[in-house]
Amino acid sequence: MVMSACYNRRPSLRLAFDHLAPVLTGACLRPTRMKKGFSTIMSAQFFSSLADNALFVAAVEMLRLSGSDEWQRAALVPMFALFYVVLAPYVGAFADSIPKGRVMFISNAIKVVGCLMMLFGSHPLMAYAIVGLGAAAYSPAKYGILTELLPPSQLVKANGWIEGLTIGSIILGVLLGGQLVGPKIAPMLLEIDFPWIDLGVDTAPEAAIAAIVLLYIVAALFNLRIPRTEAPLQALSGSVLFLVRDFSACNARLWNDKLGQISLSTTTLFWGVAGNLRYIVLAWAAAALGYTTTQASSLVGVVAIGTAVGAVVASMMMKLDRATAVIPLGIGMGLLVIGMNFIDNVWIAAPFLMLLGAFGGFLVVPMNALLQHRGHNLMGAGRSIAVQNFNEQACILALGAFYAGMTKFGLSAFGAITLFGLVVAGIMELIRRWHRSNCVRHGAEVERLLVIARSDGGH
Repeated sequence: MVMSACYNRRPSLRLAFDHLAPVLTGACLRPTRMKKGFSTIMSAQFFSSLADNALFVAAVEMLRLSGSDEWQRAALVPMFALFYVVLAPYVGAFADSIPKGRVMFISNAIKVVGCLMMLFGSHPLMAYAIVGLGAAAYSPAKYGILTELLPPSQLVKANGWIEGLTIGSIILGVLLGGQLVGPKIAPMLLEIDFPWIDLGVDTAPEAAIAAIVLLYIVAALFNLRIPRTEAPLQALSGSVLFLVRDFSACNARLWNDKLGQISLSTTTLFWGVAGNLRYIVLAWAAAALGYTTTQASSLVGVVAIGTAVGAVVASMMMKLDRATAVIPLGIGMGLLVIGMNFIDNVWIAAPFLMLLGAFGGFLVVPMNALLQHRGHNLMGAGRSIAVQNFNEQACILALGAFYAGMTKFGLSAFGAITLFGLVVAGIMELIRRWHRSNCVRHGAEVERLLVIARSDGGH
């Protein structure tokens, strides 16, 4: 029932793979009929995300080798989300005040600082939080420029490419991170020596982080080539109180919108799950399959492959005004997370995790596009994305703290995964009922907003 309501027509399987191929290979191809500069944005996003995910694996391994408790490794996820929440009133306004390519360049520089902190002795949790600071500033510019560059009719397709490419970078990033700290590549990196310079790189995670810095530099070079759009810049107020009030008003405006509130709550929960699933899969693979960090990283990549497939298929088949039809897939995600506990064979785990990822990919692309569309119509693009990031990263922070707390107080990985999945499925069911109530009680308003979504005139 859900699938038939979502699809307008069923393209051939070959067509689906033709669209998927450039995403999985990470190739920076120019999507058909997209405006000039979109491929540069995709390239910058790919390398920045590639480095983010490789760094996550390196940080997990650094904490493991130092003998840190498991809850500290789980806490990497919420620490990355910390500045998304704390600086939400500022980063959106900052992204709207200067050209977004420059914002992305500055953000990558901050990520490099976080890498160097981790490399030269700062606690990995603190250093990873600084990398999260760079990511918090990066995201409003990355997504905000889409609404400035493209009309609403192309937002689902653009999100499919951006999310698909991001997932492709997650696949390669976690695999790259796993290999960089593994027994084959790490010794080769450690053998690299610079005359008269002692970098103090003595362990596999440190060697990996030094290599990851180069990826951020490549991303920064692409940032410098992102074109300036015609969207007017909005002056950045020097008053912190004004920015907080402005952000609070934008947040309330989006939550009060009858379509914005549904898309925001759905994407918020999805990213709360996806953000923590990277570590949950690592912990589950160690407990259920006895995998090392390098081996388990490949299973995180499998989830990401499934998400890429779902994202690309959604970008081909979904329309903006049909986005809410995918909500039940979120309930399925929660139930599939619980199903991980019953798997102890990698040949079953791989397709299962791919299915879990596909549910998420098909869910997030149309809902993310709808959220961007409503946000762009209600406020500036950067402010809209900052509101989205605040809610999504707050969910990552809350769910991450919830999972880390369960492990800190002695709950096994299997028990923590069960409770995590039940919470996700339960919240998604509440969101489904909320939208159904809106369609009954505020049907005219919902239909008015859908008419806007069907037209490029609201852009």
